[in-house]
Amino acid sequence: MTAPVELTRLSKKIVEFYERLSSWEDSVVRDSGLTTAQAHTIEMVGHSSAIKMKDLAEKIGITTGTLSVAVDRLEKKHLLKRTPHHTDRRAFLIELTPEGEACFREHHEFHLKMTRKIVSGLTPQEQQTFAGVIEKILKKT
Repeated sequence: MTAPVELTRLSKKIVEFYERLSSWEDSVVRDSGLTTAQAHTIEMVGHSSAIKMKDLAEKIGITTGTLSVAVDRLEKKHLLKRTPHHTDRRAFLIELTPEGEACFREHHEFHLKMTRKIVSGLTPQEQQTFAGVIEKILKKT
């Protein structure tokens, strides 16, 4: 079955947008000693303050087993720490260390600059619409 022309065009644009974002990310993360996935894990934790492993895995879209390996590596780099959850004995909270906080602030600032660049040609109303569309897509995935 052939995709409608508009769907094909949209698919092409999504891939192009993804590749451009990936290229920007790779250029920033390249010299940090982190992978892009590790930088984004730190970013998610930084926005959440302290977050349960299960919730973080869901936000990132990976299994808790895969996240455990990633957190182990980031703990060895002294960027994240696990602490027992205060009400759920089976759960751990993931938090930034002071070094992780510095890493988060630096990467978050990059994301703000990147976002400013992406939306610079949009009106405030278009920026609001763009954010709404992204939020709607994220709820469905």
